[in-house]
Amino acid sequence: MILYDLKCDEGHVFEAWFKDSGTFDVQSAEGEIECPVCGSHDVKKAPMAPYLSKGRGQDTREDRSGESMPAVSDEAIPGDERAREILRQIHQAMLKLREHVETNFDYVGEQFAEEARRISEGEVEERGIYGEATDDEIQELDDEGIEYHRLAWVPRRSTN
Repeated sequence: MILYDLKCDEGHVFEAWFKDSGTFDVQSAEGEIECPVCGSHDVKKAPMAPYLSKGRGQDTREDRSGESMPAVSDEAIPGDERAREILRQIHQAMLKLREHVETNFDYVGEQFAEEARRISEGEVEERGIYGEATDDEIQELDDEGIEYHRLAWVPRRSTN
């Protein structure tokens, strides 16, 4: 696995894991990589701060501000702990996404497909909505060319 800093054409910088550098190249060429902030598919590798070794136990890495911070090598975190930390970070990001949606979009419940259709047809003012839809309703939206995004909706709970 390889971690890349990525940057979209709007200037948003984010990280993503790939199986190898070839996987990034293929997914990028096919437009499969999407900026989590703005949805842009014009994404390139961003300059990454290298790990710098100052001697045993004194590794550092520059963060995006140029400040030096301790680096954590793969050997310093056993596999299970590293996996738990990555999952914790993913969960935190998903909670931030949930909070953003709940704060900035209108909840329409089980009327999601109907309201998305009304927005698409110009019957009501365009706005961000969220809610629930059955697989059949989602298929109908696909067939009609109505854009939507499915999100993994994580529960609010402690990540200790």
